[in-house]
Amino acid sequence: MERKRLLTADTPCDIGAALRDRYDVRLIPLHILVGEKSYSDGVDITNEEIYDIWRTDKILPKTSAINPDEYIEFFKPFVDDGYEVLHISLGSGISSCHQNARIAANIVGNVRVIDSKNLSCGFGLLVCEAGERIREDRPLDEIVGELEALVPKIRSSFVIDTLEFLHASGRCSNMAQLAAAAFKLKPSIEVLTEECGAMSSAKKYMGSIEKALVKYTTEHLANNDGIDTKRLFIVHTCPEDTIPAMIREKAESLMHFDEVHVLRAGSTIGSHCGPNTLGLMYLEK
Repeated sequence: MERKRLLTADTPCDIGAALRDRYDVRLIPLHILVGEKSYSDGVDITNEEIYDIWRTDKILPKTSAINPDEYIEFFKPFVDDGYEVLHISLGSGISSCHQNARIAANIVGNVRVIDSKNLSCGFGLLVCEAGERIREDRPLDEIVGELEALVPKIRSSFVIDTLEFLHASGRCSNMAQLAAAAFKLKPSIEVLTEECGAMSSAKKYMGSIEKALVKYTTEHLANNDGIDTKRLFIVHTCPEDTIPAMIREKAESLMHFDEVHVLRAGSTIGSHCGPNTLGLMYLEK
């Protein structure tokens, strides 16, 4: 008999509507705080609105984790309806969402929580892998074990066009911002699964964001036979589609992937990285 299973995740998995529908994923939003107003990620505020508010009023957005009571309210109707719930959370190294989801799961019962140890589409890769296994009606313990084994194989990184937002939120120094602006540096950031999603500064690229991203894409994908070519995510906060389309074309010229998804990051991610950020996210073999 087919089991009643449901896949859920936090909104910063950034998988987009098509993949959400393909795997029947139910999402619970984080909170975006702008001044005295609270919004829900992916529901009632966009990155463009956040950036306009910052430019006009210099109000810096903040993000807030989902609390245990909200997770309980989210999980309980599914469990009461007879579902086993598999929830994948934003990396525990960057948010208390994972801890709060586990607290709620222990109270509600019949909820398994996996720490993606990642963010954005790096986290989304794991959601898709979970969706495929649930569709195959695999035993839940087997699914959880396989997903946890995949976590260290997630590779997530991105290049930032401007350090304005990171500086405003205290995540980089004034000197670093001035140096990046003066020398037209575009820093890349890597997500560290061994540190549960914490981020580390990596290579810095010189020149325009377009040139930086072409070089970044080439360095990641050219002659890299360690990549699992099933799925590539290109996630971005670009206001227009020109740059992401260019990077998709470059990526596909370097390596064949069964699926390439170009997706806009939600407002949780966009609040911290600012406009014209773009990242590549994939699994290693």
